[in-house]
Amino acid sequence: MQDFETAHLIYLIVLGLAVVFWFVAQNREKLGTVVQQALIWGLLFIGVIAAYGLWDDIQPVGQFSQKIAADGDRIELPRHVDGHYYLTADVNGEAITFVVDTGATDIVLNQDDARRAGLDPDDLAYVGRAFTANGEVRTAPVRLDSVEIGPIRDTGVLAVVNEGALDQSLLGMSYLQRYSSIQIAEGRLVLTR
Repeated sequence: MQDFETAHLIYLIVLGLAVVFWFVAQNREKLGTVVQQALIWGLLFIGVIAAYGLWDDIQPVGQFSQKIAADGDRIELPRHVDGHYYLTADVNGEAITFVVDTGATDIVLNQDDARRAGLDPDDLAYVGRAFTANGEVRTAPVRLDSVEIGPIRDTGVLAVVNEGALDQSLLGMSYLQRYSSIQIAEGRLVLTR
């Protein structure tokens, strides 16, 4: 089978060289123009292939828009171009954007988001531990007065504040389990109460 593929490749190369040789021979008087046009067509072809292969990466990065059903029992999140799902919730009255993370056990607030939610990270007792991709970090358990997403409101929600560096707060399973259904399909995450 390998010999057949090699022979087929050699045949295609010879055929391609024959076509190129014929084309050059037919247009030898205006060879500079022909080469220039061939290069332009070649670059256009490569550009189309590159755009097709990188389409998901070059799409404009717009603002994500979460949709909440009128009756408040369904939240729909589009997949962001970075592959993650983001959800904005009002935590203690302040809008905080979370990465939805089914691999996280808890709601995890970074230091900045904790401050915005009215918590002072310097006064917290970091008695818990979490094991992350970057190693072990200490965490402080907290109780959030409220977490609101549209008409959905939860009170007395347990969370933790991360003592280490964390770029984005995480919405983990302790909160997600409050929903009866979590579905991912066609680039959307749907949470249903």
